Amino acid sequence: MPETSPKENSNYALEKLRDLLRHGDLGTEGKLPTERTLSEKLGLSRRAIRRALEVLEAEGAIWRKQGSGTYAGQKPDEWSGQLETIVAGTNFMEIMEVRLRIEPQLAQLAALRAKGSDIDRMRDLAQKIAGSEDADAKELWDGALHRQIAQSAGNQLFLSIFDVINRVRQDDAWQAIRERARNSANTMNVSNAQHATIIDAIASRDPAKAGEAMRQHLLMLQERLIRQTSMDHLEGDPQGDLP
Repeated sequence: MPETSPKENSNYALEKLRDLLRHGDLGTEGKLPTERTLSEKLGLSRRAIRRALEVLEAEGAIWRKQGSGTYAGQKPDEWSGQLETIVAGTNFMEIMEVRLRIEPQLAQLAALRAKGSDIDRMRDLAQKIAGSEDADAKELWDGALHRQIAQSAGNQLFLSIFDVINRVRQDDAWQAIRERARNSANTMNVSNAQHATIIDAIASRDPAKAGEAMRQHLLMLQERLIRQTSMDHLEGDPQGDLP
């Protein structure tokens, strides 16, 4: 059997590329060097590099973007690239309309499918919300609680849609109006009590009660946001709508 030159050995190339990925010697956003650069750097043929990259791509260790290059890790969810556009083109009324139609269903499914550890996590997150002292922390833990409920529903498609909606929490204008709404009419105490009711219904395996508790919670939030936004418009506040 003829020997394969180390330069042409695809398995050797694969080992070298695995080392490269492990040690993180990569460019911006995990971008790998070009095949030509890798060939020169590792002293291997481009044919061997190409074959090794095909294996790594099949394993999900790398992904390729046409016209851009090769990147470490799994290919991002296609939703990710659309989030900025989706969020930029919406407003809080649209967000709340979608939440009201999705999250009660997620709470119902969570009541059927949540594990004991999921419910414990929900209670821990509710305590984090109640103990938070600033807007950023409240929004962070509130988002985490609602996502835990969505995740406990056990439906990946629902969860992906939820994540698109939840992305709006990163927007500064959304956080500002949410905080002003919380500070009016004792909203925070009411919201904390509603979170407890939702979690108790899920823990009791009562889908109807869990769904209705979530619906009432979101209706309260929607009403407070509408009121706050109306006040902002009257006062000429430009943050009444999301960009």
